[in-house]
Amino acid sequence: MAGIRDYQVVVGEQLIEEIYELARQLKGCRVQHINSTLTGGGVAEILKRLVPMMEEAGLEVRWDVIKGDEEFFRVTKTFHNAFHGVPVQITPAMLDTYRRISRENYDLVDPRAGFVILHDQQPLGLAEIRPGHPGRWLWYCHIDPVDVDREVWDFLSPWARLCDASIYHIPAYARNLGHRQYIMPPAIDPLAEKNREVTPSEIAAVIERLNIPLDLPLVVQISRFDRLKDPLGVVQTFRLIRQEVPCRLVLAGGGAADDPEGIQVLQELREEAAHDPDIIILELPPTSDLEINVLQRVAAVVVQKSVREGFGLTVTEAMWKSRPVVASPVGGITVQIINGLTGLAAASTEEMARAVVRILRDPSLAEKLGQNAREHVKKNFILPIYFKRWLEMLVTEKGYPV
Repeated sequence: MAGIRDYQVVVGEQLIEEIYELARQLKGCRVQHINSTLTGGGVAEILKRLVPMMEEAGLEVRWDVIKGDEEFFRVTKTFHNAFHGVPVQITPAMLDTYRRISRENYDLVDPRAGFVILHDQQPLGLAEIRPGHPGRWLWYCHIDPVDVDREVWDFLSPWARLCDASIYHIPAYARNLGHRQYIMPPAIDPLAEKNREVTPSEIAAVIERLNIPLDLPLVVQISRFDRLKDPLGVVQTFRLIRQEVPCRLVLAGGGAADDPEGIQVLQELREEAAHDPDIIILELPPTSDLEINVLQRVAAVVVQKSVREGFGLTVTEAMWKSRPVVASPVGGITVQIINGLTGLAAASTEEMARAVVRILRDPSLAEKLGQNAREHVKKNFILPIYFKRWLEMLVTEKGYPV
């Protein structure tokens, strides 16, 4: 894994020196991250890169995963959907399950941590013990809470209020919880296996292994098999595109340990795409970083047809690789895709099909969007910049009395 100074080739010497200056003010601070899974999904992806970087900078860091049974993760998936405005049925038994598992995980919290960061709503119930803890607690809301179900929010928000501050990806997500708010969009690691430059021979080997024909342009969506990513809508979009321009569709992704719906969505998708040789569905294991890297690089167009999106790091990844992206203007995608400049925004199936066709027919537009996209990511959404924002936030929090 790359060290902090390795990123100097991407961001320059000054930013690296600023990182080290901030880190000196936090040397020896004990930081605990708690989330719901070690693999799958954006939070695990972020922590996999952030934690080693914090350690290298001199902080004492631990990353823990809340332990729960199948019922608990069904409940938290329902809460996840409720955050995104999906109509849900909440029962007293579900709330009891959440409280029970939260209590069973109290001993997960490090009593000596200077900072405890709860990622999303799965571990939020641990904040019950915040009043007796000596550290500072931060709730990092990685998902879009704008249309959160009122019953779910009324249940969860008292725990969020017990934290000392909250963190959101974009200003529109911020909630009035009576404490400090930080806006901190996530980032990709430009030197990681998923985003590094790859050689022609590596590309050829991966494409052969995945059995992907390259005789037609590829329209690609990389994401978890989740209804909020609308993979069935992508299939409908592709069929409209194919009426105008010969091409193939690749839908690639996997599941997450805390998402019990993924298998069902994948099965529905396979049934919808059955007997269509131009639709390739790839279920990839969590270790498929090189494969994802290559698929994004060989795509003629990358799409992201999310109904809701916390941020959309797969969009960021494709933009970093100078690919033209067509995406739904939802959540964090809205600060990534500046319509007509860094990509094309498309709110409906028909709009997305027209936008993809436009790019496939205009190579100069594809090139312009791709170049602008990479620059936008380089300035805003890469790991060293994200890490500096983390250090600035922790230094600020350290200055507040407990």
